[in-house]
Amino acid sequence: MEALQPGGDVVVANIHLPFDDKHLATGTWTIECHGGRVSRVLPFHLDDTRSAESSKSEKLEGRCTIIDGAGGLLLPSFCHSHIHLDKCFILDRCGDLVKGDFEEAMRVTKVAKADFSKQRDDLSVGFTCLEVAQRLKKDYLGLCDVQIAIFAQVPLFDSIDDEQPGENFILLKDAATRHSVSVIGSAPYVEPSHEQAKANIKLVFDIADDQRVDRIDFHLDYNLHANSEPLIYEVISEVKRRYETGKPDSNDNNGSSENFGPNSSFGKRLCPRITVGHATRLQIFSAERWRELAEAIHGLPITFVGLPQSDIYMQGREFLNEPLGAPRGTLRVPYLAKEYGIEVAMSVNNVENAFTPQGSLDPLSLCTFGVAIFQAATPEDIRTLVQSVTLTSKRAIGPPPSTVSPSVQAEGPSDIPADLVPRVGDPADFVILHERKSVRSAVLNPPFDRKTIKGGKLVAERSSMRWSLETHKTVQIFIVAECSKSLLVQPQDNSGADFVILHGRKSVQSVARNPPFDRQTIKDGRLVAERSSTRRIAA
Repeated sequence: MEALQPGGDVVVANIHLPFDDKHLATGTWTIECHGGRVSRVLPFHLDDTRSAESSKSEKLEGRCTIIDGAGGLLLPSFCHSHIHLDKCFILDRCGDLVKGDFEEAMRVTKVAKADFSKQRDDLSVGFTCLEVAQRLKKDYLGLCDVQIAIFAQVPLFDSIDDEQPGENFILLKDAATRHSVSVIGSAPYVEPSHEQAKANIKLVFDIADDQRVDRIDFHLDYNLHANSEPLIYEVISEVKRRYETGKPDSNDNNGSSENFGPNSSFGKRLCPRITVGHATRLQIFSAERWRELAEAIHGLPITFVGLPQSDIYMQGREFLNEPLGAPRGTLRVPYLAKEYGIEVAMSVNNVENAFTPQGSLDPLSLCTFGVAIFQAATPEDIRTLVQSVTLTSKRAIGPPPSTVSPSVQAEGPSDIPADLVPRVGDPADFVILHERKSVRSAVLNPPFDRKTIKGGKLVAERSSMRWSLETHKTVQIFIVAECSKSLLVQPQDNSGADFVILHGRKSVQSVARNPPFDRQTIKDGRLVAERSSTRRIAA
């Protein structure tokens, strides 16, 4: 993969764009980029690829990179706005799940992580997780933006009788003091009592104010209990008491409140950007309470993040014996946007652990899941779902430090696009979905083949190869012999040996949790079909 020289131009040609207008959406377009930002959007002409007969999807012409989108759909780059890196891909260490509830998940996760050499921040492991996260952020610089949250997943109070926070609070505060961080957060719902949960919220705000942290992340109201007082109102109360409540301007130092300390002569500082994860308790709000909440957060930089594949798996287990079973315990993304004007982002939380055994890390898969659980397949709904894993997710956590050229930065464009369709001045951060021409087709059945562009550079690509017996008879004879030998399943009459081999998986459980793309199909002892994938990432 050829690297783009700094300051070079990029042309992304022959792509469909997610226009609302059907006529515009059916056409193909060319996006010209300079200095990491969009400079022109214009209709595609065959000459835009510079070499239509070339088999290469990318080539360098002087200082101009040509990326042929091959008629695929271009969307803003995806964003994970809520993900626990320390809890992903550990299910094999957790043993068989028996109850599947939150208490079991906490218990087996603690056991699974007991032998980790590098873990998350808590009393027993200090800052090792933070050190690893900082290393990852450095290693992947240029490929993706990594935002690290100093986060207390464990209680800040040691016991229900404590009036003062314990050692975990000291560690959290120390981490925010000793390390340059942009986000601090906690999970108040894990505290021993509701009053301590409220105190947890205040303590996190205190640290954020003391250290001038401009982003706060709370995991709140993770239940479906009508008798549980929603903690979101405690967050809103603290915000209105502490801050100027106009939304931070993303063009003004990325929402920085450096000049507005709690005791400065300028008065209250600007409100930090606040992300509220889960919030499943809000699902049982009446229409009146939703209207009240929408009014209460209007104008505040508060964004909810739903975790559908995690929330649905974990919530509502007390209703399993009811006629309809567990309710849909995750925020209804399209409905809330349509009825109350409340934007909700979506993220995966984590995968292959006791909290979320199933699913992939693909943000677009959440949109597909959302079509079913939210019963949302109208054009408006589908656009809202796509925005929830792109633009809304980016707004939830705030824009990253700008990676575009200083001359372009000086002009002051936003680092978060205003719409799914790129406009002049937007960052050149995209994903091209091949073999899809519309937002609807991409959401209903996300493609495997994709290209990822960051700052005008092609940084990642995955592609697939498929063949069947009819088109590869000669190749089939050789591969079948090897496959049959290794499996020892080929009967003498070549009948009855019908299998599918799922590559990259070693158990039925892992297949059910996250089916692989790569596979081979054997019928009557012969290999009749195969699909395989290739992944590339920029150096």
